[in-house]
Amino acid sequence: MSIRKEENPEILDDYDETIAFLGHWGCFQKTVFFLLCASTIPNGTGVLSIIFVADIPAHHCRIPEVNLTQDWLNVVIPTKVVNGKLEQSSCSRYRLDVVTNLSAQGFVPGTDVNLTELQQEGCVDGWSYSRDIYQSTIVSQFDLVCTDQWKQPFSSTVYFLGVLCGSFFAGQLSDRFGRKPVFFITMACQTIFTFAQVFSPSWTVFSILLFLSGLGQIGNYVSAFVLGSEILTGKVRVLYSSLGVCLCFAFGYIILPLFAYLLRDWKSLLLAISLPGVLYIPLWWFIPESPRWLVSQGRVEEAEAIVRSAAKKNNTKAPKDIFQNFVANKENTHSKEEERYNVLDLFRTSSIRNTTLILLVVWFTLLTGYYGLSLNSTKLSGNPYISAFISAAVEVPAYISAWLALAYFPRRYAASSVVLLGAVSLFAIQVVPQNLPELSIALEMLGKFGFTTSSSLIFAYTTEIYPTVIRSTATGTCATISRVGSCIAPFVFHLGVYFKYLPYILLGSLAVVSAIATLFLPETFGKPLPETFEQMGKRERMTCPCVTQRETEEPVVFLESQL
Repeated sequence: MSIRKEENPEILDDYDETIAFLGHWGCFQKTVFFLLCASTIPNGTGVLSIIFVADIPAHHCRIPEVNLTQDWLNVVIPTKVVNGKLEQSSCSRYRLDVVTNLSAQGFVPGTDVNLTELQQEGCVDGWSYSRDIYQSTIVSQFDLVCTDQWKQPFSSTVYFLGVLCGSFFAGQLSDRFGRKPVFFITMACQTIFTFAQVFSPSWTVFSILLFLSGLGQIGNYVSAFVLGSEILTGKVRVLYSSLGVCLCFAFGYIILPLFAYLLRDWKSLLLAISLPGVLYIPLWWFIPESPRWLVSQGRVEEAEAIVRSAAKKNNTKAPKDIFQNFVANKENTHSKEEERYNVLDLFRTSSIRNTTLILLVVWFTLLTGYYGLSLNSTKLSGNPYISAFISAAVEVPAYISAWLALAYFPRRYAASSVVLLGAVSLFAIQVVPQNLPELSIALEMLGKFGFTTSSSLIFAYTTEIYPTVIRSTATGTCATISRVGSCIAPFVFHLGVYFKYLPYILLGSLAVVSAIATLFLPETFGKPLPETFEQMGKRERMTCPCVTQRETEEPVVFLESQL
């Protein structure tokens, strides 16, 4: 293979300085900032809509129209004690032919007949679902209960499997074909397939469409995140990556319980969160391709055209030759075949490989904890809408904290600290007395705060660690592995049937490991985005005494402001 682009690091060393004449917060940057942030609102409503779409309403065996006295109608469904409360059985009833015969003979249940001696049968006539909370969900629509109850959490897993595949392919497609086309194609996929779910005739068809919707959801989010991170500079980039997109995602999550409360029907809810996607079609003419990516691909003329257009919008004058250093080396660079980068380059050297492996572990932990706690939110109290709203509202201070941490604190220590906070909170739930459920909920929400804050930090941190030529692939790969965690997240809290606190111990233990591992990542605080693997290898990092280091540290030029 031929020469790699990083053999000419001087080409892109001064990218931020080259476009400094644009400023940080002109009309161009404001347009990109707010439009890309707005594009993440459907991600917030869509990715967690499954907590309402697939929630399980109270249900019991349906009793057809038969001649039973009121006494027998009241007891035909067996009862059992669950967590100290008497509840009706969800999957069985007393044999209807026997009960009908006893009722016809005038026997009184509990007096003339010992109910514990009656035979039981399954729900052969289907189920009756309570409409106190929901008019319908996919559980009541497709009878995902009893022997088919496994399909309910598996529905969430199917969605996150789609997100997993989207994470892997969207990142590589974005690095190869550009941020902008992948951004809009995946947004279209998310909108179209979410809309199509409304017309699903069966759970199987619904699951296939749910998978395809997940493909688009993460691709849209990752592309928007990387696109904004590369177009914006300085403190505005930190504001965008740590607060802008995250708060808009949280806003979408916050309005989700409101939509679910007002609509109460899973089909109406999906329509409400999919149709607004049509409003984003005009954004194609306002959101540009990343000039940074175009330059890394040798498409200098296109990059200069975008930068000159931005200068015009910002009322600033662009220099005659914007990327003259690149043009000077362009002939030599393109005289040889350039090697395309792929996921294997993330494991090229021991230093890059260690960084990638640590990030994969941390991403896996954070997404498992985040989605596990989010999907469990409707179980925290009797009102799922209020519980989900509280869980969503916690994300606002979490993202603000992430923004402050990114603006003023070193990345390693900030990320490690908040992950550890989440771990301690989850461990503490075990010692809360049974008569203080509110304290348990508060600690779980504090754990959610820790996982959410650290997720926001690590997302931005990852984009700062890797060079432009593979940044989107790296982010997509980390997101792919993290989605393995989100795929198993729906089942994490089902472990509570074996031991009530097992889910919290598991998530807390993973968080402790991740908090320690984060300390060994390279520091990026106050430093420009790397353009090449060579620049990435020069980053300061804490070393483990048992590992021999081959690279030597070199000083790195700081930006004007420490970010």
